[in-house]
Amino acid sequence: RHMVARLETFSGSLADIRAFCTVVDFGTISAAAKELVETKGSVSRRIARLEASIGIKLLARSPRAVSILDEGFEFYEKASAALALLDEARETVRTSQDVLRGSIRVTASHDVAAEILPGLISAFRKKHPQINFEIIASDTTLDLITNRIDLALRVKVGDLADSPYQAALLADVNIGLFASPIYLKGQRHLEMPSDLASQELILPRERPGPSHILLTRGQEEVRLALRPSIRASDFACVVRLAVAGAGIAFMPTMLAGEWIARRELVQLLPEWGFRGPKLYALTAAGRQKPARVREFRNFLALTLKPFRSGST
Repeated sequence: RHMVARLETFSGSLADIRAFCTVVDFGTISAAAKELVETKGSVSRRIARLEASIGIKLLARSPRAVSILDEGFEFYEKASAALALLDEARETVRTSQDVLRGSIRVTASHDVAAEILPGLISAFRKKHPQINFEIIASDTTLDLITNRIDLALRVKVGDLADSPYQAALLADVNIGLFASPIYLKGQRHLEMPSDLASQELILPRERPGPSHILLTRGQEEVRLALRPSIRASDFACVVRLAVAGAGIAFMPTMLAGEWIARRELVQLLPEWGFRGPKLYALTAAGRQKPARVREFRNFLALTLKPFRSGST
């Protein structure tokens, strides 16, 4: 009959092992105590406790000196190597908190992942090319810890005081009116929100019937009941429809910058608009974030600062 060896785990203290190895390295308990910033008595007790835990005498002690026994030397070789590996592992983890390298796993809605994240990540990686990204585009609210997500970009109405995550406000998703030069060619110039009633409109809504929209200009308000020509379930589609010349689109101003720069969109009635939801960066609460995640979150906040109300 085969015998299965019983595995035993070491139950001693790492601090005791480190004290023993330090005594061997420095040759005396006094020198080891000075190195460890402990008393001679404390180091002696550590050695005795270690020997008791493994059941083997490791050092021969006299009033003047200590000498390592054969069994002690064998233990020292393995123990010192193990301590070196542990120290290396600790330093690697500690360094990962401060060095900008590694991967960042980000989740965002399809709108944000398609229209906002690409430019932000591209700009960030020009500064930190050693950081890699994994983007999870999903309109489902994913649990950060379960899905090993470092940072989530979420668009929400109001604040997130009751959120289980740490939330940093990145931007107000203010809505403006945009159209392409293709659509505007030959159209009558818009002067007031009421002029929208005669236009082809693109709205990011799914419900049927007219959409009641409140446009503001400072303290002035105008409420309109508009019947769009096209409804789309997401802003990514709204943007493409507007660029294609399908009509005047209601969409976040932060999505339009690139298209305006390329002269493919023009903002209409720029003094008028309405405040939409807010864009937040969420991270798991109660955890020390790696430096790369902290840096990316700070980069997002700084880059999107112009889109936060009250920012200058």
